[in-house]
Amino acid sequence: MPQILTTNAIITCPHGGLGTTVPSDPKWQINGGFVCLEQDTGILACPFLIMPCGGYTLKSMHLNATQIDQRNVILVTDFNQTLTGLPLLMTETHQVFDVSTPAPIPAGQQAPPQTPQMLDVIPPVVVAPPTPFPFKITPPPTPVPVVITFSLSTTYPLQWMLTLITVPNASPKGTHFDLTNGIPGSVTVVPSGGRWSTPTLSIVVTLMPTFVASLTPGNHQLFLIGVSQRGVSGYDKAIIQVTP
Repeated sequence: MPQILTTNAIITCPHGGLGTTVPSDPKWQINGGFVCLEQDTGILACPFLIMPCGGYTLKSMHLNATQIDQRNVILVTDFNQTLTGLPLLMTETHQVFDVSTPAPIPAGQQAPPQTPQMLDVIPPVVVAPPTPFPFKITPPPTPVPVVITFSLSTTYPLQWMLTLITVPNASPKGTHFDLTNGIPGSVTVVPSGGRWSTPTLSIVVTLMPTFVASLTPGNHQLFLIGVSQRGVSGYDKAIIQVTP
């Protein structure tokens, strides 16, 4: 069994912002840290001024049966995201002495081994094109769709998600879009929906000119995040470079 997440954990966003979790049911401590439960929230001291990650709400992947007051305990390997959709990096330091079993064992029999999926702690590999994608709002030339192809690979895939973080225009903060399912008439994602069932996968994202022009000038970040069945994640980003 992986480590249980506590308020002692080091939690960071991709920008290096440090997270502080607020325990909603502080009944169980490990090395002085309260055990974190599903729906516990946290605040991130994110340094990314354009679109700070802000915080997070913890979710369980339901890979363990441990509960407190009918609420699932969070494992350090449960995949979790910032409020802007980016993956959290969570690290614990306490020791684990695991004598649990996947199911009750009849007397005299051995516990079944862990499945390969649950033993896999290697992050998925996500690759985005390395160069920015330029887009000029005002002709000439006539604006054309922006097409970006990502690739993902892992032995035991589970899901992927696509998040666009924009730079601000008149307002002091940017915004973010979940593009996993695309936007009819504006963004096409093939395949869409986030289901990942093959060890390797390509995701082709097509952003129509009217949508890209609405983002306003600046360098916008398109993140693709891949998650394994164990909950381990990897990500990469493409840059959409919009000019007047």
